[in-house]
Amino acid sequence: MLRTVKPKNARSKRFLKNREAKVHENPKNTLIIKGSTTSQVINDALKDLYALKRPNAIHFSKKNEIKPFEDEQKLEFFSNKNDCALLVIGTHSKKRPHNLTFVRMFNHQLLDMYELGIENAQCMSSIPGPKCSLGLKPLMIFNGEKFDTDTTYKHLKNFFLDFFNGEVTSAINLAGLEHVISITATPDDNRILFRTYLVQMKKSGVKTPRVELEDMGPHYDFVIKRTSLPKSETWSQAVKVPKELKPKKVKNLEKDEMGDTYGRIHLGKQDFNKIQTRKMKGLKKRAGEDDDEEDEDASPAKKPKV
Repeated sequence: MLRTVKPKNARSKRFLKNREAKVHENPKNTLIIKGSTTSQVINDALKDLYALKRPNAIHFSKKNEIKPFEDEQKLEFFSNKNDCALLVIGTHSKKRPHNLTFVRMFNHQLLDMYELGIENAQCMSSIPGPKCSLGLKPLMIFNGEKFDTDTTYKHLKNFFLDFFNGEVTSAINLAGLEHVISITATPDDNRILFRTYLVQMKKSGVKTPRVELEDMGPHYDFVIKRTSLPKSETWSQAVKVPKELKPKKVKNLEKDEMGDTYGRIHLGKQDFNKIQTRKMKGLKKRAGEDDDEEDEDASPAKKPKV
């Protein structure tokens, strides 16, 4: 019996094929890294983020000597070697306690970076109750005016949407929506309240279920410390849409903010004399009126001579 032997470089070919440029990109992988020194708060936070991001995540359990804001080459090395566009680095020190650094790469080059300090942490294991299933996308809710007015908060909102995006879907199944992530920007200081809730659908007596939110965890109070916003040139390349995905323009069709389509119709010149109007009974002449009009129009008859 003959055996088919795969070439030795089959794995490398498959690896390179996955990295090729595609019109529809694969879900972004996230690399979760422990720094040289961590705390129990950071270790629990990294585990919870890994649980929320699975299966598109890689968790390094061993410690690594890495300083994100000082050494970009190590970030590029980890991103390129593990084919990850998103990184989360947990560190802890006396000057910067309980820090999470969220990093986003474009073409394995640094795009933007946000250092967030953790306060009032509640890990997922400390909150009793069921948890969400593996690999499901959350419903993202952003509260606060800063997400629409402040430049840093705008980019941070975009980062979290990209971080928890997962696979791109064209439709949503209500039964597949199991958890909600609420992110609130406080108006007074630079804090962000990160909350995760489980969606419970209970009987309501009608077809539409009664929806309740229960604490699932993790819950964090983030403090924004250091940030590295994307450069304009790199950002324009990162958000560029391929020609294949751009919708084809159709004449005289427009869409509003709600997604409704409106059409515009152009008509030529109209001749009102040729327009067929509706015939009204009240405008019709009666038979008696027609005889009277004829008698009035006729000349009087001459009398015969006697």
